Amino acid sequence: MTDTLLALLIFLVPLAYSPGPGNMLFAANGVRFGFRATLSASIGYHLATWIVTMGLGLGLLGVLETWPMLLPVLKSAGAVYVLWLALKHWRAGPSTSARTPRPASFIDGVMLLLLNPKAYVIIALMFSQFLSPTEPRVLTAVLLITTVFTLNNLVAFSTWTLIGDRLARAFRNDTSAVRLNRGFAALLVGVAAWMLLA
Repeated sequence: MTDTLLALLIFLVPLAYSPGPGNMLFAANGVRFGFRATLSASIGYHLATWIVTMGLGLGLLGVLETWPMLLPVLKSAGAVYVLWLALKHWRAGPSTSARTPRPASFIDGVMLLLLNPKAYVIIALMFSQFLSPTEPRVLTAVLLITTVFTLNNLVAFSTWTLIGDRLARAFRNDTSAVRLNRGFAALLVGVAAWMLLA
C-alpha cells in the first residue's frame, strides 16, 4: 500500500500544481483578497472534490462512458464560468475602489469543481491507474485514493493562494494592484481557452 501511495503522489503532484482553473482562481483571489478570504471557496471546492471523486470511484464514471456528450458540455460550461471569473478580475479596481468586491464564495468553489473538465479527466486517469477491478476492498481503496487526491489538491491550491497573497503585498499601490488583477484575468482567459481546446 505504501508503494501505491507513493506512486499516486508522484502521479498527482505535477497535475495538482500545474496552472489550471482552480489554481489560477485561487491565486487571483489570493492577490485580490488575501489568503483568509479564500477559505470559504476552498472548503466548497475541496468538499465537492471529495464527494465527486468518491462517487466516480464507486462507479459513477460509467455515466460519462454511457453519455460521452456530457464531457464537451462540461468543458464549454466550465470555460464560460472561468471567462466570467476572468471578467470580474479584469474589471476589479484597486483595493481602495468605491465598489465593494467580494471574494469567491463557497458556491463558487463548488461550481468551479463541478464545471472543471480537467478534474474529471484526472480522476478518471487516477482510478484507471490505481484502482484494480479485482481489488477485494474497493470501498477502502476508493476512500484512501479520494482522500489523498483531495488533500494534495488542498495543499496545491493553498500554495497558489499564498503566492497570490504575497504578490499582492509586493504590489501595494493602486496602479500595480489593477495591473496584477488584469494579469490574473488574462491567465484565466488562457485557462478558459485551454479548457475549450484541450
